[in-house]
Amino acid sequence: MSIIIKTEHLSHSYDINSKDEPAVRDISLEIEEGSFVAILGHNGSGKSTLAKHFNAILLPTGGKAYVLGMDTSDESLTIEIRKTVGMVFQNPDNQIVANVVEDDVAFGPENIGIPSGEIRQRVDEALKSVGMYKYREHAPHLLSGGQKQRVAIAGLIAMRPRCLVLDEPTAMLDPIGRSEVIDTIKKLNREQGITVILITHHMGETIDADRLIVMSDGGVLIDGKPKEVFAQAERIESVGLTVPDTTKLLNALNRHGFGLPLDALSVEDCAEAIYRAVKKETN
Repeated sequence: MSIIIKTEHLSHSYDINSKDEPAVRDISLEIEEGSFVAILGHNGSGKSTLAKHFNAILLPTGGKAYVLGMDTSDESLTIEIRKTVGMVFQNPDNQIVANVVEDDVAFGPENIGIPSGEIRQRVDEALKSVGMYKYREHAPHLLSGGQKQRVAIAGLIAMRPRCLVLDEPTAMLDPIGRSEVIDTIKKLNREQGITVILITHHMGETIDADRLIVMSDGGVLIDGKPKEVFAQAERIESVGLTVPDTTKLLNALNRHGFGLPLDALSVEDCAEAIYRAVKKETN
């Protein structure tokens, strides 16, 4: 796979004259095109600051950030970078600009001069891809939070980005809305090959990612597959984070003599691991 986003010793200070530690410091990573990467961390860990470097909302105060080889610090490339990487934020109400859903989704393509016939096609395809086509003539303010967030994602999809960065997109949603949004981005990644970078503090949203990056105090604490990361439960909990409920259960059972694998993250895998262990004990 090709590399879509790359950082080299990236650091960012909001006040370069301050003696405080930078919000992010010395981060070097590569993100493969077509992958689903989750970035996990508590408030103040630097995860949102890092995410805003991926489409040049913020520029490094130290080091470099690249999108398909384009230096984000080069202002002549900013428009092309933002066509490549779209960003969804926490509050869906702040991303809605029109009074009708399909007009909102059309806003981005219109602004970059896409012909009207192609805009119609893009809007329909984008709304269908996020399961919101039947709401195309609805007023956005009448939609649920999860539906609004899916409309915001459709607005980006209509721009044909190669990467979506979602900065805590479910933070203001109820469990149903969170599920709608996470299912949508998984589908876009799986079926359309769009690179997804999900910034979150919800453990359960990271289980199905290809890669999980855990941040703490502005740096990368752990980087690996979710099963590898959550197997390091004590290290994660030492920085004020928690682990999925399945991992907690497996750890609790292991303290009572079970030898269960800590990489059984999904409910189904966890149940299967416990079933096998109990069956082995009773045979």
